[in-house]
Amino acid sequence: MAVETQSKRALMALRLVQFEKDGAMRVGAEQKIGGDIVDLTAIDSSIPRDMVGFLQAGDSAMDAAAAAVACGSHILPRSSVKIRSPVTGPEKVICVGMNYVDHCTEQNMPVPQTPVIFSKFASAIVDPDADVELAPETEELDFEVELAIVIGKAGRRIAESEAMSHVAGYTVAHDVSARDWQLKKNGGQWLLGKTFDTFCPLGPALVTVPALSDPHQLGIRCRLNGETVQDSNTNQLVHKTEGVIAFISKFITLKPGDCILTGTPPGVGCFRKPPLWLKKGDVVECEIDEIGCIRNVIV
Repeated sequence: MAVETQSKRALMALRLVQFEKDGAMRVGAEQKIGGDIVDLTAIDSSIPRDMVGFLQAGDSAMDAAAAAVACGSHILPRSSVKIRSPVTGPEKVICVGMNYVDHCTEQNMPVPQTPVIFSKFASAIVDPDADVELAPETEELDFEVELAIVIGKAGRRIAESEAMSHVAGYTVAHDVSARDWQLKKNGGQWLLGKTFDTFCPLGPALVTVPALSDPHQLGIRCRLNGETVQDSNTNQLVHKTEGVIAFISKFITLKPGDCILTGTPPGVGCFRKPPLWLKKGDVVECEIDEIGCIRNVIV
């Protein structure tokens, strides 16, 4: 039985993507970081063509995807497709603030005893290589690399011991932030400063839990114009996946496709002396070991 369980776990080690070819969206699986794409829906037409639908289909879709990958056919060169955000149109994008020990240290702030929760609108989600708009309304545009949890199974009041069974996988998020609107304007409410259009690049893949060695032991970094500006490890997370899901689900039902951005490590521009604000032409790369890298140009 243990061997059978291990074998099934290995099959479920998937790097799921949404991609566009010939104007149509499909769900695929990349063979490795930056690798070619297995066209899952071409192999099995029962597999939904969008990620939220795929996740809503539950274990049957995941089983079908694993079987399709094992076929070894319908492999598309990566250069022949457009990689989209791994999740588009989720019901919720939930964010956790002040969630890295070393990020709290750089602000001389105490470590939060319970998660600090805010949100973005799903309309802020863009592709992993999409441009980020420096809107005329802000003069303090900042970068944040984050590990994002993607929910795979709905639940309310989820126990920590059950939380990982509700996780489809993880992806990389760039939590772009207009600090003037987050911290100085709008009555101190964070929402507007966090949810301008283009303020949530995601990708490049939704990496399932079995495909990761340990989501809480991954190097995480951000580069600005090739220079490393954030460099930490997810072992610095204050509230890890299980605790975050248990806490949030006390208040709201989590649904398949919901994204939870788990916070950023130290090094963000607003806490530097002098502050380091993004400007047009800057290139921001957000990278997490075993998941991949997203790249956004500020326009």
